[in-house]
Amino acid sequence: MENVSSVSRNFVLLGIVQMEELRYLYCILSLFVYIFIMLLSLEIVLVVLTEESLHEPMYIFICNLTFNGMLGSSSFFPKLIIDLLTSSHQISHTGCFLQVLGIITYAFFEIFSFTIMAYDRYLAVCDPLRYATIMTNRKAVILILGFFSYSFITVLVTVILSARLSYCGTQIKNIFCDNLSLIVLSCGDTLVNNVYGTVGTVIMLVFTLMIIAYSYLKIFMVCLKITKEACEKAIHTVVTHLLGFSIFLVGALFIFIRFRLGNNNLPLFAQILLSVTFIVFPPLLNPLIFGIRTKALRVKIFRHLHKIRVVFNQSTMK
Repeated sequence: MENVSSVSRNFVLLGIVQMEELRYLYCILSLFVYIFIMLLSLEIVLVVLTEESLHEPMYIFICNLTFNGMLGSSSFFPKLIIDLLTSSHQISHTGCFLQVLGIITYAFFEIFSFTIMAYDRYLAVCDPLRYATIMTNRKAVILILGFFSYSFITVLVTVILSARLSYCGTQIKNIFCDNLSLIVLSCGDTLVNNVYGTVGTVIMLVFTLMIIAYSYLKIFMVCLKITKEACEKAIHTVVTHLLGFSIFLVGALFIFIRFRLGNNNLPLFAQILLSVTFIVFPPLLNPLIFGIRTKALRVKIFRHLHKIRVVFNQSTMK
């Protein structure tokens, strides 16, 4: 194949081409979803930051999860919306690598965020007497910053490895840049990329899934020994976390199915649908799940919204 990396400085997003016929409809839908994600997530972040009674590790972790959803959505939706408005199907190599960095960092950190939350609930239920000394607000922030730094650096190395490759094609069968599509387009030696990506992902998944499984298993075992009221409260919290984590896992599973079936055996529309689930549905549904099912947070959110409405009404009456 001809090496086109030196000829074209842009990749073509075939998914955007596929959406061209109904681009205004997709644009309006994407804009609505993005605004909804940002407003609801921002509301949760503001409530947790401003309400002193919510300055506890559990709510800090929920705030972190919703904020990560905002970062992930912002790595995807603005570019998509602009492309649909302008009928642009291209993205520069630099823009593509930056989008890969943002989206994969979001995905890695999302898994780590659920892992931290599982560990936090394990301590709260299984070791309640020492919980306040083991899991302080300071330690919660350190865990968040530590895992985010690890996620960012790990993905940054992945992007650097991809940036050094030569590319024999420009057509990405997606509506955003993803690292696996870039490797498919490469005409150079991708052994280092494949080994680094596979080993890093496997280690991360084994580490996180083992902690999550162990934490929730121990919680369920403890629930068999405690009072009914305490058990119901613990189960309610665990189910809330598992709902959010399951949504993300389904999206990640769809990504696996897409590349397992192969580009030639899957229609482009199906590839796009499978690809966007992990970047759209978790940021969209997590704020709803945690905002509605977490009672203390729900009460504060409604109170905060009521204050905003009162202030708005007073300003309009002047």
